[in-house]
Amino acid sequence: MLFLSQCINGLQLGSIYALVALGYSMVYGIIRLLNFAHGDVIMIGAYIALLTIGAGVHPALAVAITILGCVMVSVLIEKVAYRPLRSAPRISLLITAIGVSLLLQNLVQLFFTANTRSYPSTAIIPAKAIELGGLNLSLSTLVTIVVSVGAMVGLHLLIQKTRMGKAMRAVSEDTGAAQLMGIDINRVISITFAIGSALAGVGSVLYCCRYSVANPTMGSLLGLKAFVAAVLGGIGSIPGAVVGGFAIGFAEVLVTALGFSAWTDAVVFAILILVLLVKPAGLLGKGVAEKV
Repeated sequence: MLFLSQCINGLQLGSIYALVALGYSMVYGIIRLLNFAHGDVIMIGAYIALLTIGAGVHPALAVAITILGCVMVSVLIEKVAYRPLRSAPRISLLITAIGVSLLLQNLVQLFFTANTRSYPSTAIIPAKAIELGGLNLSLSTLVTIVVSVGAMVGLHLLIQKTRMGKAMRAVSEDTGAAQLMGIDINRVISITFAIGSALAGVGSVLYCCRYSVANPTMGSLLGLKAFVAAVLGGIGSIPGAVVGGFAIGFAEVLVTALGFSAWTDAVVFAILILVLLVKPAGLLGKGVAEKV
């Protein structure tokens, strides 16, 4: 029974990592950018949720405002910081992404101080327990798993079944050819950022329901672990991001359950190193040959 309980906890944490990792993989798959500001968009979402809930806004509306806020911030970052450098060397984009990450952290610290803020974990999801097969599961855990899986399935259907999804796959495959076929590259990239940040907004709300805190640097470690999940599964691969997210979630829960919680972060990065030594492209990634 304890094992099943830990598996559920792994699913909950892995679901959050998978949602965030999808944003990394989508952006990298389209424009080959490692968007290290993605984790800080989640931090922005946490503060938006904190402010809206503190103002007495209905939880459903607060969630919608949080997701919309993450989308607006991410699209603005893409237009202002990344688009002008699209034809620049990749190292320029990478440095810009790190700079945007630091800018967001310091802006939030300027307005809200560096102190950690907390709010009731039941502010969005009521504190209820549900018994399933002898297991007492919190409503928050079930909602996290269901919402995350639903978002992942929705993303898969969007990419595989819609016209926009076909355009996204075309741009990812060959940007020049897609542009010659009449696809609006800028629109596709902006929508990709919007979808990735919307998933990040959902992940932000679910993360806050689990930990109930917000601080200006919270997105750094969360974003880094989600990036590890994306690389572990195969950066640029949507299924890989999901597999990597769940793998990292289960690994953290297992290490904590064994009594080595202080080693959680070290184990996560050790797993990444081992996988990259054996399969550099990640679990589901494909090796790509490049001319030099």
